[in-house]
Amino acid sequence: MSILSLFVVIPALMLLGLWIARNLNQVRGVMVAGSSCLLALSVWLTVAFIQARQSGNTDPMLFTYSVEWFKPLNIAYAVGVDGISVVMLLLSSIIVFTGTFASWQLKPLTKEYFLWFTLLSTGVFGFFICVDMFTMFMFYEVALIPMYLLIGVWGSGKKEYAAMKLTLMLMGGSALLILGILGIYFFNGATTMNVMEIAANNHIPHDVQNVFFPFIFIGFGVLGALFPFHTWSPDGHASAPTAVSMLHAGVLMKLGGYGCFRVAMFLLPSAAQDLSWIFIILTTISVVYGAFSACVQTDLKYINAYSSVSHCGLVLFALLMMTKTACTGAILQMLSHGLMTALFFALIGMIYGRTHTRDIRQLGGLMKIMPFLSVGYVIAGLANLGLPGFSGFVAEMNIFVGSFENDDTFHRTATIIACTSIVITAVYILRVVGKILYQKVTNPHYLELTDATWDERVAVCCLIFCVAGLGIAPLWVSNVINDAVGPILNVINF
Repeated sequence: MSILSLFVVIPALMLLGLWIARNLNQVRGVMVAGSSCLLALSVWLTVAFIQARQSGNTDPMLFTYSVEWFKPLNIAYAVGVDGISVVMLLLSSIIVFTGTFASWQLKPLTKEYFLWFTLLSTGVFGFFICVDMFTMFMFYEVALIPMYLLIGVWGSGKKEYAAMKLTLMLMGGSALLILGILGIYFFNGATTMNVMEIAANNHIPHDVQNVFFPFIFIGFGVLGALFPFHTWSPDGHASAPTAVSMLHAGVLMKLGGYGCFRVAMFLLPSAAQDLSWIFIILTTISVVYGAFSACVQTDLKYINAYSSVSHCGLVLFALLMMTKTACTGAILQMLSHGLMTALFFALIGMIYGRTHTRDIRQLGGLMKIMPFLSVGYVIAGLANLGLPGFSGFVAEMNIFVGSFENDDTFHRTATIIACTSIVITAVYILRVVGKILYQKVTNPHYLELTDATWDERVAVCCLIFCVAGLGIAPLWVSNVINDAVGPILNVINF
């Protein structure tokens, strides 16, 4: 059995431990132990992967393992990782670990909440390690289903509406996905569902690729907040509890970009070349529309939710540019956005837990009242607007430089339009920071509030360390990603 299977086994053991836990301390103990093991495992895997590449191992996938699961359809439990999968697993484990501490004080039904939270994590980890299309789809569905209950039961505001809207739209995307997966399978000879084997022996006719590419790309793109299928995202983010927003925006939305690149573009390369212009237009709209929408919001969660639409739009935008620099930037953006949006949602949840409002018109002077949380919010904002020294700058520089490498008018015009989002992002970030942190205290009762507790400080400090660390020393990550992006682009740009 591959070491990668531990990313599914550990969450399964966590589910068992949570089921038999009898009090809140035992529930917390299971979550801390399990999430710590997942974080340690992902760090070990990252180091082992880098060492394997440095030693000269050039296999497309490492730590591979495959066992036949359902022979009539050639479905297998097949796992393996490249540089993209490794950094996504590392991101997921960081968010699960910090999300555990961000949910430390959650009540009621804490045990049930963590059961669904862990099941959601199981689906995410399973999706990133699998290379069999059907098994990927199965874990994809496992990751989506718990969102309904996590938002509908433990959420706030219009939680039932948001949970139902999210579920229906993402399940609609799943319906498109299964059609696309079956189309790839049968038109490639119905011999395997392994992504790497299909890419190596691709016999899908050009006209068939053009039919099924939109199914796959839109199916995954719905989760990646592709315009105009993004409308579930702001409502879902705004209504979700803190740690679910962290995992939702920080990791779950990355399944969309990962799937678009790994499945749609990798397995249907000629269709990606032919139809990319359509989706470049849609993603450019996502980038600019999301940024402008964030400017006019007054709810902190809605501001960050629309910001996520813009930043996730940049991921798909860069992937469709099909240059190595841009695609590397897209993966870096997935990692960077996952960290900084998780930091944002964690801080917003902590502020809301004290002030009981997310309306920026009712907040003010928080820097005086809760300096630790306020400084964390400033750091998250600076990372979000792409300040040098933070992860956002590294990712966006690669995206825009790589996109501009295409020397035709269409691609460069789209790149220039997308670049305007940098200015718009600075506007809404600085507006919010100035309003809620530095203006006078709007409510005298706020002066009695306390700053972050120890568990909240653990989550915030871990995320700040990662955001700053990626910005200061990005080379090791970009090298790992580069090694994985190259072979995929060789197939796409055949």
